[in-house]
Amino acid sequence: MQIVTPYLLFLGDVPDALAAKTALGIVDWRPEWCVGQLRLPGCKADAGVPDMTIAEAKAAGVATMIVGAVNAGGVLPAHWVATIVAALDAGLDVASGLHSRLADSPAIREAAERSGHALHDVRHSSERFATGKGAKRTGMRLLTVGTDCSVGKKYTALALESGMRRAGLDADFRATGQSGVFISGRGVAIDAVVADFISGAVEWIAPAAAPDHWDLVEGQGSLFHPSFAGVSLGLLHGAQPDAFVVCHEPTRSHMRGVAHPLPSIEEVIALTITCGRLTNPAIRCVGVAINTAALSDSEAASLLRETGARLGLPAVDPIRTGVEPIVAEIVRLYGGSDKPS
Repeated sequence: MQIVTPYLLFLGDVPDALAAKTALGIVDWRPEWCVGQLRLPGCKADAGVPDMTIAEAKAAGVATMIVGAVNAGGVLPAHWVATIVAALDAGLDVASGLHSRLADSPAIREAAERSGHALHDVRHSSERFATGKGAKRTGMRLLTVGTDCSVGKKYTALALESGMRRAGLDADFRATGQSGVFISGRGVAIDAVVADFISGAVEWIAPAAAPDHWDLVEGQGSLFHPSFAGVSLGLLHGAQPDAFVVCHEPTRSHMRGVAHPLPSIEEVIALTITCGRLTNPAIRCVGVAINTAALSDSEAASLLRETGARLGLPAVDPIRTGVEPIVAEIVRLYGGSDKPS
């Protein structure tokens, strides 16, 4: 789906900032797209952009109202419906990352039909994907992979986009999750795609491109996670990455939601290369991104130094240190060509 910018961020009446993490993430990475926010009475979150009415947002050039809040179960609260209807009637598209489909509400569906404006359910793409073909396509691709879920794969890919562009490289973030779609304005929530079409959907997200163009594909799950490995594998085959970065959270003893132990970074590198060679025999690891938020400055520095030396790869924390060492490694290996040196 293609979501038209700029945005009005609808926060509803959520009780805290965590419940508005979708909207706050968009502001972090695409502040230039965020014209304002709309909050209902009692809202305890603030995205740090001007409060606006729907009429003010329309006058300011807003194209899409983003339902930028989440709740348990991803359901649409009944008392939010009137605001969404008003946005459609005012001439805005509406996009949501909730599990509930916007059009499942008769009032919202009728407003969309009446106004002719689009409803985007980011978790439920209307695109029809082909099965993956695995044929080599032009352009360069990097995939972020993880030792577990929720270890910073999206953040790392976005940080690499910024770092690579600063280095003069032609690079674009490619979203595979709901928040990433809002941040990029385009993409597919891969975990909602029927299994047979996962790799084909990723081929659609990152199609053939100019030889020196980099698509930075947001990873999902982990090849070692018993719940989500199927999504991770389909994503790996469809991305056909030339390069990958392993993302890791060092304080975990087991993977989220299951009792399985966390794999080592070395195990993730080895399995990613083994599986990834099916669609790109030249796949290689170019760095490690470690989330050191739970560590002191000295502990973080020591861990990054030790990991880099052990693996012979740049090891960074995208927040603490930035990703420039990984960008430098990409430039060293690939330069501006479509072949590694």
